[in-house]
Amino acid sequence: MRPCSASLTALLLISSVKAPAASPGETVYQSGFLSKSEALESIELPDGYRLELILSEPLVEEPVMTAWDGNGAMYVVQMRTYMQDIDASGEKDSKSVITRHVDTNGDGRYDKHSIFAKDLKLPRFVLPLDDRVIVGLTDTLDLWTYRDTSGDGIADEVIKIHEGGRRGGNMEHQPSGLMWALDNWLYLTYEAKRYRFTDGKLTVQQMPAGGGQWGLTQDDWGRLYYSNAGGERPAVEFQQPLTYGSLALPGQEEDGFRTVYPIAEVPDVQGGERRVGPNGGLNNFTGVAGQSIFRGDRLPQELYGDLFIPEPVGRLIRQVEVDRQQAKTVLRNATPGTEFLRTRDVNFRPVWTATTPGGQMAIVDMHRGIIQQGNWTKRGSYLREVIQKWKLDRNIGKGRIYRLVHKDFKAGPQPRMLDETTAQLVAHLAHPNGWWRDTAQKLIILREDRESVVPTLENMVRKSPSELGRLHALWTLEGIGKVDPTLLVHALRDPASIVRTSAVRIAEPFMTRGDESVVAALSSPLPKDAEMVVQMLNSISASATTAPELLAVASLIEEKFGDTEIISEVLKVREKATREARLAMARQQQDAHFAASMERGKAIYQQLCFACHGEDGQGAPMVGRPGAKLAPSFTDSPRVLGTGEGAIRVLLHGMSGPIDGKEYEGLMVPMANNDDPWIADIVTYIRNSFDNEAPAITPEQVAILRKRHADRSEAWTAEELAELEPAGLPFDKRWKLSSSHNARELELAFDGNDKTRWTTQKSMAPDMWIQIEFPETTRLNGLSLDTRRSKGDYPRGYQIQVSNDGKRWSDPIAAGVGSVETKIVFPQVETRFLRITQTGKDRLYWSIHEMNLLGKSS
Repeated sequence: MRPCSASLTALLLISSVKAPAASPGETVYQSGFLSKSEALESIELPDGYRLELILSEPLVEEPVMTAWDGNGAMYVVQMRTYMQDIDASGEKDSKSVITRHVDTNGDGRYDKHSIFAKDLKLPRFVLPLDDRVIVGLTDTLDLWTYRDTSGDGIADEVIKIHEGGRRGGNMEHQPSGLMWALDNWLYLTYEAKRYRFTDGKLTVQQMPAGGGQWGLTQDDWGRLYYSNAGGERPAVEFQQPLTYGSLALPGQEEDGFRTVYPIAEVPDVQGGERRVGPNGGLNNFTGVAGQSIFRGDRLPQELYGDLFIPEPVGRLIRQVEVDRQQAKTVLRNATPGTEFLRTRDVNFRPVWTATTPGGQMAIVDMHRGIIQQGNWTKRGSYLREVIQKWKLDRNIGKGRIYRLVHKDFKAGPQPRMLDETTAQLVAHLAHPNGWWRDTAQKLIILREDRESVVPTLENMVRKSPSELGRLHALWTLEGIGKVDPTLLVHALRDPASIVRTSAVRIAEPFMTRGDESVVAALSSPLPKDAEMVVQMLNSISASATTAPELLAVASLIEEKFGDTEIISEVLKVREKATREARLAMARQQQDAHFAASMERGKAIYQQLCFACHGEDGQGAPMVGRPGAKLAPSFTDSPRVLGTGEGAIRVLLHGMSGPIDGKEYEGLMVPMANNDDPWIADIVTYIRNSFDNEAPAITPEQVAILRKRHADRSEAWTAEELAELEPAGLPFDKRWKLSSSHNARELELAFDGNDKTRWTTQKSMAPDMWIQIEFPETTRLNGLSLDTRRSKGDYPRGYQIQVSNDGKRWSDPIAAGVGSVETKIVFPQVETRFLRITQTGKDRLYWSIHEMNLLGKSS
């Protein structure tokens, strides 16, 4: 398809002040806003396509997403406090809204408007149910239903349906995209959880991992497509449902897929000059958001099933061909060397796309100058300088919602599903527009009389000529809780792989309880198509079945297909999950508190950190720059190991500048709006992962540093952190050593020879102690007790106390259970006396081969 030219008027307006001699990206070619018509005309699209402006300011200001109810009423989430200046002043004020827009006569124009909900803190999503919608807000995991009971378009009933608790972190790094998926679970980004909404109540189920950032979509098979802007990954987690584990396959993107082709010559990219292309604009995906699989019926068939990815930093939208072969998806640019949609208008900021009830595509344009959140625009940043040069911070308070149309198609009819009977809804399960199928399925499940259509749904599964109709009828029965084993066996033999594969997923509880007919149907013959093979392997594992027939099938699949790429990678995911489960169980048995902190830290890492630091903690590769990483490695990092205070400081205030002599594109932003336990958990996790081993961090340690640096606003540099990190405190002959037992040999714990040792010469008992009196006040941050040459002689319990006179002792500043190499860190203290008390009991001696202190003499 050949992009058409933008209008001469708009192009002249945008380029009239361009200085020919200037380098690309240097000339400020646009100041302020274009008119609505000029902005529309400036957009390039393939021949035959055009955009229709359906809503704009003042009706919508700072829109970030949209959704429709069963009658086609459109809800628009508007973040009206987002980046109203370059410093994000007042961003968390509760002044945002969700608006409702209705087409009262079916002419395709919204003519009735209302503020459905107001005084909200940066609303993140709205999910229409029936006459209720689910709403999520920033800084909380709580969920509410809103309902208009009077018919005036304004919500007057608000019910909390889920008590999720506080959600800290930057507002960009919080859940979004709540959607009712094909499998009747509700998914959103970041959280390793999914929800089930039944009879007004929400239940929660943990998943192996969470994913994504802003936006979530699904294809006809029910596979979800996340995106991760921070990690420059335009699409992730699309190979298989996340419930079976995170699976990324080699070559799942064509070579060069992440290179973008903007025509906006604006270098306002968070990655700095390394992410500025030859035309002065963005050179690689970085701000991806609001992606959608197009599943409508009123645009050319060549778009159906393709993934559309908005890139607001590049002022463009990519059309992606989703090529699925042998159970592997490969993504390709459907318009090589260019983009499906792009413009030079500096304020075009597409952040959401969606298939409309009319079978076309909606595009939400936040239409503003600054798109990055304030943590990336701080004083001294590259981005702030560009914003001020282009005066982008002045461009606020606008918003556009477009409809993508084609000259050969008209919009479909307006739905009236909320007014239809449950029986009437069943027919829509075979509708050519995926929005209709999804909505009908959801509404049937929400209806009180849902069981009245079970016979009709069963007949549809058996006899509908539409494979998508059979698919949705089957999942609707699953949502109602009325899947009959006999019908499931029939579905397992459906001619369409899309139906058979879903039948396997739905069969998992039947596998768990060993239903004879279902087990028999799954056991023979061995499936031939790759989709079924993969699904069988995943479902047998997920069901935890003990049926010998199914275990034999899994073994046969591994034996016959184990060398294929897809099965090999699926098995690696399962083996990794098994290893991690065993490790978690071992930690739990050794130290339940530490194990719980590690699990929470792991969840945080998978939500946020892996995007830049990589799943292996070595730094994610920077696409297009061989050998470059988005962020530094955690392994053996001096900021991670030692006392851990360096990592705590980075999380509280961020980090900038070179790290160990290297520059990194990924900016480490402050995360101080997370609470102290959150920071303690993630630091504990990275200190004990990626071949690291170090003492756990406590919330109390975080609280002390938070208070100590309360007035700091700038990010830390590596040099500053190195200066603050205490070094090993060498033994000083002036130290006075004493102990409850065998004091004459205590110096052997400090002689630098791990072949010698101090020992109590008696079995371990509570209140055994060793003590150090320093000649002067000394700053201490931690210590280690090495018993590796006497592996059983570690303290079964310990507590650390300090004193300034050797008489009045502090409460314990650290306490816990020892190990072969006991490493203890604690908030910095200034003291003259240090006492370590052994608090456990064992028949073995308490021994120390070497004791080392962390700190500095005052």
